[in-house]
Amino acid sequence: MGVPFEEIKVGDSASFSKTVSESDIYLYAGLTGDLNGAHVNSQYAAGSIFGERVAHGMLPAGLISAVLGTKLPGEGTIYMSQTLKFVAPVKIGDTITATAQVLEKIEARRRVRMSTVCVNQHGKKVIEGEALVLCP
Repeated sequence: MGVPFEEIKVGDSASFSKTVSESDIYLYAGLTGDLNGAHVNSQYAAGSIFGERVAHGMLPAGLISAVLGTKLPGEGTIYMSQTLKFVAPVKIGDTITATAQVLEKIEARRRVRMSTVCVNQHGKKVIEGEALVLCP
């Protein structure tokens, strides 16, 4: 259901986790048309700076949307903007946890500014940024 705007406090946070599979990468590639060999071609990826196939950067970034739309603030949230910095690759089999934390409430406009971070199963940060959402 989510958290009503009136109950949201600076410092509140919520998370969502998912293990990235090979199928996720192929589905994302098909959906977006991004068939970059770094994601879908093992031979090509072996010669890349990563040495193996990696997930599209926006695939784990999409987990941030899951947090915002289902947990905090939750259902009815309008995702207005997002900054992202990709700081480490996400590999097949990595479990990514996306966390959003409230930095500021903008009462007059029912908006919330949030820090957004994705980490892998080792606690290594893979994505960081900030989101602005309109609460229902």
